[in-house]
Amino acid sequence: MDSPLPGAPSSRLLIAVRHLLRPLVRLLLGNGVTYPALLELLKEAYVKEAETLSIDGKPPTDSRISLLTGVHRKDVRRLRDEPTAKLAYESLTAQLFARWISTPDYLDEAGNPLPLARLASHGGGQSFEALVQSVSKDIRPRVVLDEWLRLQRVAVDAEDRVHLKVKEFLPNASQDDKVFFAGQNLHDHIAAVAHNVSGALPPFLERCVFYDGLTTTEVAALKTLAESEGMSVLQLLSRQAMAMKADRTQPPAAPMRINCGIYFYCEPEQEVTDEPSN
Repeated sequence: MDSPLPGAPSSRLLIAVRHLLRPLVRLLLGNGVTYPALLELLKEAYVKEAETLSIDGKPPTDSRISLLTGVHRKDVRRLRDEPTAKLAYESLTAQLFARWISTPDYLDEAGNPLPLARLASHGGGQSFEALVQSVSKDIRPRVVLDEWLRLQRVAVDAEDRVHLKVKEFLPNASQDDKVFFAGQNLHDHIAAVAHNVSGALPPFLERCVFYDGLTTTEVAALKTLAESEGMSVLQLLSRQAMAMKADRTQPPAAPMRINCGIYFYCEPEQEVTDEPSN
C-alpha cells in the first residue's frame, strides 16, 4: 500500500490518470487539439475547481489557488476573470429519441418503439409529426425526418410509417451529438469516480464486468447481450423518469439531474507494465 507524504499525490492515482489520459489524447490528436491547447484547458480546469475550495466560507485568494494548483498567479487572475464555458448544446435528437423509446403511446406491448405515421393527419398524436412538435415547434418535422433518413436513423415504409432504427441510431449520430455526449458522459462518469474515490457518502453506482482470455466470437456474443440488456435498462429508467415528471403537479424546489449510462469496450490484451510497487 502507498504511504504518500502529506500533500503528495498517490502513485496509484497517477498511474490510473496516466492510463485514462491515453484514449483522451488519442481523441484530441484525431481532432487537431494540440498539447498547448490542452494545457490551457487544464489550467482553466484547475483554477475553476480550486475556486470551489472555500476556506472558512470565504473564496480562496489568487495566491492560495496558485499554491494549490501550481498555476502562475497571473494566469490565475486572468482565468478567474473569464467566464466558464458551458456545454450548452442541448440535442433535439436526444430528446426525440428518449421520448420515442419511453412514451407508452409510442411503444408496443413488449416496450419496443412503434412505427409512427409520418403525418399527424394520418396518425394523430401517434405520428412522427406529433412527436417532433411535442418537443419543439421551432423546427419542421419534415426537416428532422430528412436528416434522420440521411443518417439512416429511421426508415419510411410503403404505408408512410416512420420506423426507428434503435440499434443503428447512436452509431450514426451527428458529430455535434457525439461531441456533446462525450463531454457530458465522461464528465459525469469521472465525477462519480472522484466522489467515490474521495470516500464521500453515499457512493454513486459505478460498476463494471471485466474479463480477459476471450475469443472474438465470445466477445461479439457478449457485446450483443450488453447492447440488448443495456438498452432495456435505459428504456426502463427513461420511462420511469418521464412518468414521475408527468405525475407531478408542482416543479421541484431544488431540481436535480441524473445520468446513467451503459458502455462496452474491447481490445486485444496487452501486457501490463505499469504495476505499482508494493
